[in-house]
Amino acid sequence: FLHWKEPSQGFKMRPPGLRGTEKHLPDPYSWLEDPDSEKTQAFVTAQNQLTVPFLEQCEVRELFKERMTELYDYPKYSCPFKRGSRYFHFYNTGLQNQSVMYVQESLDAEPTVFLDPNNFSEDGTVALRGYAFSEDGEYLAYGTSASGSDWVEIRFLRVEGAAPLDDRLERVKFSCMSWTHDGKGLFYNSYPDQEGKSDGTETSTNLFQKLYYHVLGTPQSEDVLCAEFPEHPKWMSGVEVSDDGRYVLLSIREGCDPVNRLWYCDLQTTPQGITGLLPWVKLIDNFDAEYEYVTNEETVFTFKTNLDAPRYRLINIDFSSPDTSSWKELIPQHDKDVIVFATCTFSSFLFVCFLHDVKNVLKMYRLSSGEELRTFPLDVGSVVGFTGRKTDHEIFYYFTSFLSPAIIYHCDLTQEPLQPHIFREVTVKGFNPADYQTTQVFYPSKDGTQIPMFIVHKKGIALDGSHPGFLYGYGGFNISITPSYSVSRLIFVRHLGGVLAVANIRGGGEYGETWHKAGMLVHKQNCFSDFQCAAEYLIKEGYTSSSKLTINGGSNGGLLVAACVNQRPDLFGCAVAQVGVMDMLKFHKFTIGHAWTTDFGCSEDKEQFQWLIKYSPLHNICVPEGSAQYPAVLLLTGDHDDRVVPLHSLKYIATLQHVVGRCSRQTNPLFILVDTKSGHGAGKPTSKVIQEVADTYAFIARCLNLRWIK
Repeated sequence: FLHWKEPSQGFKMRPPGLRGTEKHLPDPYSWLEDPDSEKTQAFVTAQNQLTVPFLEQCEVRELFKERMTELYDYPKYSCPFKRGSRYFHFYNTGLQNQSVMYVQESLDAEPTVFLDPNNFSEDGTVALRGYAFSEDGEYLAYGTSASGSDWVEIRFLRVEGAAPLDDRLERVKFSCMSWTHDGKGLFYNSYPDQEGKSDGTETSTNLFQKLYYHVLGTPQSEDVLCAEFPEHPKWMSGVEVSDDGRYVLLSIREGCDPVNRLWYCDLQTTPQGITGLLPWVKLIDNFDAEYEYVTNEETVFTFKTNLDAPRYRLINIDFSSPDTSSWKELIPQHDKDVIVFATCTFSSFLFVCFLHDVKNVLKMYRLSSGEELRTFPLDVGSVVGFTGRKTDHEIFYYFTSFLSPAIIYHCDLTQEPLQPHIFREVTVKGFNPADYQTTQVFYPSKDGTQIPMFIVHKKGIALDGSHPGFLYGYGGFNISITPSYSVSRLIFVRHLGGVLAVANIRGGGEYGETWHKAGMLVHKQNCFSDFQCAAEYLIKEGYTSSSKLTINGGSNGGLLVAACVNQRPDLFGCAVAQVGVMDMLKFHKFTIGHAWTTDFGCSEDKEQFQWLIKYSPLHNICVPEGSAQYPAVLLLTGDHDDRVVPLHSLKYIATLQHVVGRCSRQTNPLFILVDTKSGHGAGKPTSKVIQEVADTYAFIARCLNLRWIK
């Protein structure tokens, strides 16, 4: 839930030697936790009135925005996917605020607009958030969210003629959308009992999620409650209807750990239809491992799991004899590579994507035996899209890298020999990838662990420490940061003479659950140490210098940036933290924050309190010793971010300005920019994306005294 798309002794808001929980700590800026108070709104206005003029005076700002607008104006496609007899795909001509869904009667037919989210609002701030076609492809359910909030309203279309239906489902959040194969209705999740507003500006905690079944053509008030967990308010669920339409698989999670309970219902046991709580069979009723449905042949189900396999494997479980002693391994765990996903296509084939040293590998297996059939060749980069279901005879997959925006491959599985070919390849005018190079290095962290890092720069640069550096990291929640294409980062490399570095620090999923666990809970400091050692490596090897190095991260990565700034303010020239988790003692009290305790721990536990107080960004701000000062700091957040609520950034900047900003030697700016009609990042319109990166790199350029290179 913290997706997207990183501490020293000193001032601490607690008496020396205090032990216990967060209840005993001073919290002088707790008034900023009320987003609706006049005092908070005045604070936000005053902060923006400081930040915006500073940004407007940055010479690079308009140059960056103009160049970003020019280079970002390239066509953006998704993989085509088939539903019923039709093909669909998303396409953005270049600068449209939201990508548009197109429909084709065949791959050779002319695409026509099917659903245009740019019509949802005039300013592009209402976005498409999830969609699901009925099995026969005749109906579409789709979610809309406003201003980047996680709250969703589900609407419906008849696919023929794209005719809107009257059905509306509200108070939906963190929801599945799964149709029964008869096309009568779909399962979804809701928080019907949450009091107060639900527009993304509230901070109330999300508890007691429920699973419903909506019958098409009926009001939401008549929806059928299929699962609820009144004794477990933090449990969240989602269902998937099996490929054959017979089973409903219920996955239950309590937090962000890759573990889940797995219950199922055989719809043949409900001949009267779905009329109430389903008779769930509790196949897995603990949180010991993760089980992700791949496909099934009658009662034999294939799951991707990390049970006794931190890098994942595929197993078969026969529902007619579900005892664990009868489970069979289909594809074993690899020695080093992590299984990212597995999909069944054309009835009998499994396509399995692996992560090998942070680079994706795509392989094909036989479903019946697990026999490996072939590897699909890929350059160094990421598979960020894959389509092809059990009923399809073809696959599409989308490859990207730091220097290649998109290559979409197509492979017809009925043809022998199998030969994937390029279906679409996107190039960016005005950018020649041959002028740049990507290198992967492995550097030692504080404890000697080898950490992978990608470095991108212009070819032939002198490693003399003269270049500005931009170091990005995340390090949490089992999320792998794989190579991706970024116009704004390449503009930094091209026009500001920069070096881009992406560190794959512990806490992520780059090497499976072992790598994740090495950067969570009591081991969270490893993330910060890994990131600081990445900076030291870049400086030591001459890529940049500390005075010219910017660190950046968002969400959990915003925590990373702020914690590292507190611990090593001397190591960086600039820090940009986006929508960061800054108050590690109270994060669990707001919206979905309780789900992150699986990675962070919780301050209400005495032992975990001691972990958190050592690095919590809000509680470890201090005036550096000697002549040192904090780097230039820019915090970015949005007023509708109901994932990591803005109060984290507001309290952090207030404390930072009070403690550090008053120091006479602190000449570097300490700013925050709070965007309106903006959330955690999902669904952000192109116009806001362009403005945000222009502001970010203008701030970096002004603070580090960088010149624009034509």
